[in-house]
Amino acid sequence: MSIRMICVRAILLVSVLVAGCQSKPEALGDQPVEPSDAQDTPLPAESTPISASTPPRTQPTAGEGAPQATATAGEPDPQSSEAVEMIEFPVPRGSHPHDVAPAPDGPVWYTAQGSGELGKLDPATGETHHIPLGPGSAPHGVIVGPDNAPWITDSGLNAIVRVDPQTEAVQTFQLPENARNANLNTAAFDGEGILWFTGQSGFYGRLDPVSGQMEVFEAPRGRGPYGIAATPEGKIYYASLAGSHLAAVDPASGEATVLDPPTANQGARRVWSDSAGQLWVSEWNAGQLARFDPATGAWREWRLPGDRPQPYAVYVDDQDQVWLSDFGANALVRFDPIQEIFEVYPLPSAPANVRQILGRPGEVWGAESGVDKLVVIRTRQN
Repeated sequence: MSIRMICVRAILLVSVLVAGCQSKPEALGDQPVEPSDAQDTPLPAESTPISASTPPRTQPTAGEGAPQATATAGEPDPQSSEAVEMIEFPVPRGSHPHDVAPAPDGPVWYTAQGSGELGKLDPATGETHHIPLGPGSAPHGVIVGPDNAPWITDSGLNAIVRVDPQTEAVQTFQLPENARNANLNTAAFDGEGILWFTGQSGFYGRLDPVSGQMEVFEAPRGRGPYGIAATPEGKIYYASLAGSHLAAVDPASGEATVLDPPTANQGARRVWSDSAGQLWVSEWNAGQLARFDPATGAWREWRLPGDRPQPYAVYVDDQDQVWLSDFGANALVRFDPIQEIFEVYPLPSAPANVRQILGRPGEVWGAESGVDKLVVIRTRQN
């Protein structure tokens, strides 16, 4: 189906503000954890007119005692400048795209949670194509595997689903009876090619794509496993939204070890690794970005700018820049770990409700579940 591509282009000269920042103590805390009632249901689509986007708001991190300063975006830094382009692509109404995964070879996959399908976008033309996943399907996460195929966590089918990128054949791997209604969320491949996944009802598990063998484990502290990621070394970590913690998974035994952030009840939602194997976590309840260093066991946390930040998705790009989606600001946010500065990129459509961010070199993609669109930010140095 051919759909008009809605394009918002803003070529920005981004000034970089270097400011000091104090963060919270770099120490592990053994914090009490209470259950969270956070739910993850798609919202009805609501489109708004698109206008030219504004330059990013550049702000220093607001840690305890951090100096408050303001940068005037759009005034070029004579030492460095960057071109930034933001484009939105509409998808079929009612799709409610939950997660998005750009393939290395061009197409962009997304889970159409509202219609029970896998979507495929051609970013060159704006055309979309949907592949039905089966009766009762409600796909949540999608990633591109080592085989270049989209792999889906489908909470409606309670199954892992693989779609052949060429033939569009759908292969379903059903969860065992002891993990019924797992509320599947997201998945990641480890260094051995094993697919690990989370279920918010209190499960995590693994699937061998070659043999089809699947094993599901009960999560420590019960409900909550949500985001999951692999480090460059292939180690697996997941974030527990209801449990407010990070967990490291032993690939041999499958045992999960709980790692508590310094802030209690912070609502660790999604997690991503940088090139050094450090884990970055979006703290939904606390409005913070956290970093855990497995080598030292140290934590750091930074509060996002704004009055009521709600960081949902987190992703680290190929330049080790950290990206988040902020429901509170209806924006994508970039964090520079070296300078400890946030840049806020307001989204043209509201409420966008970007629930997942993934990317490829020079591109950061988000799924705007609230307005039935995908969005990409493209960056390049001038």
